[in-house]
Amino acid sequence: MKVFLLLFLFMGLFIAGSALAEAVEVPKVDSGDTSWILISSALVMLMTPGLALFYGGMVRSKNVLGTIMQSFIALGVITIQWVLYGYSLAFGPDIGGVIGSLDWIGLRGVGLDPFPDYSATIPHQAFMIFQMMFAIITPALITGAFAERFKFKTYLVFLVLWATFVYDPLAHWVWGGGGWIRNLGALDFAGGLVVHVSSGIAALAATLVVGKRKGYGDEPMPPHNLTITLLGAALLWFGWFGFNGGSAVTSGSLATNAFVVTHISTAAAALSWMIAEWACRGNPTVLGAASGAVAGLVAITPASGFVGPISAIIIGLVGGVLCYYAITLKSRLGYDDSLDVVGVHGVGGTWGALATGLFACKAINSAGNDGFLYGNFSLIGIQGLSVVSAWIYSFVVTWIILKILDWTMGLRVPEEHEINGLDLSQHGEAGYSF
Repeated sequence: MKVFLLLFLFMGLFIAGSALAEAVEVPKVDSGDTSWILISSALVMLMTPGLALFYGGMVRSKNVLGTIMQSFIALGVITIQWVLYGYSLAFGPDIGGVIGSLDWIGLRGVGLDPFPDYSATIPHQAFMIFQMMFAIITPALITGAFAERFKFKTYLVFLVLWATFVYDPLAHWVWGGGGWIRNLGALDFAGGLVVHVSSGIAALAATLVVGKRKGYGDEPMPPHNLTITLLGAALLWFGWFGFNGGSAVTSGSLATNAFVVTHISTAAAALSWMIAEWACRGNPTVLGAASGAVAGLVAITPASGFVGPISAIIIGLVGGVLCYYAITLKSRLGYDDSLDVVGVHGVGGTWGALATGLFACKAINSAGNDGFLYGNFSLIGIQGLSVVSAWIYSFVVTWIILKILDWTMGLRVPEEHEINGLDLSQHGEAGYSF
């Protein structure tokens, strides 16, 4: 009798537990989505060494290691900052639409279960590591503006301050739950505002505060190794499939669309930059084709989850020409943006954000919106407001950070060190030994 009672009791508990499990829906990890995000994270990580090579080939040989090191060391510095508090500031529980709280400091509460607001089908940590790679490459992009003259120890402090006070708040505005630009309805699929406008406009502030290279305008400063620059551009192109495709946070049709239009826009911009340069200067250069490809990647980034192939061609063609003419203005305006960060990332990111307001289509992404060409005239205004906000915020805060660092630590290497090159003066090594 006791055996039967225990059996009935066990069956009752089993049925009750099953009913409770059905009533409480437990988020499930999708292995396909998770695999895609982890692969995409690795692709985006590879972009930072790719950037190092892209920039490293464009400087003079005496500065190649110093330039490469500025990108490479961001992998170390920003990783630690992101784990300790950066991710919490960018994506943590919202405070007034402006910043995330420190509830997730040290990744407390960021576990292996999905987090519905950001990662409904993948572990929260997978989303965190994917976003970490964005946070790493963004300040590294700025280094092209002050290449060949910036103190390395000051740069390390700049990395932490800029990530904390510019990147993390802006990422929360645009992507964080409760962020005010997100609530406004602005569209930024993979970082046109957060990555490219922020870094491009920070680069403009940096060129004005740091000043020109010694001899700029009076002596030639050609790229020393366009072979590694082209290799770097190819790695950026390759990694960008994860940058944009991974931003779908799933491995389905939206990721496919982002992948396809990324490639199309890049190809179009490489061609349009090359043709524009050919018409103006008489030669189609390798540097121009590589720079055009990067311009196309930048321009399609905010739009990649919202536009189709024909729109991608237009975005790329316009982006290549626009960025080419933007970099020709720097000599007329008198600032020394060593590796054209302002013209490519600032202008390209701005065009991409505005183009999203023109070409976005809900048929591509139902979670997005229709743009100007599909009858929604308000989206272009929202995109414009978000661009202006990012421009002003990034420029002003970057200016303040650099001024404080200049007063306290100094930004530039001594003149003798600049003449001898950063490789020897900052790192005690030479990029080439013959």
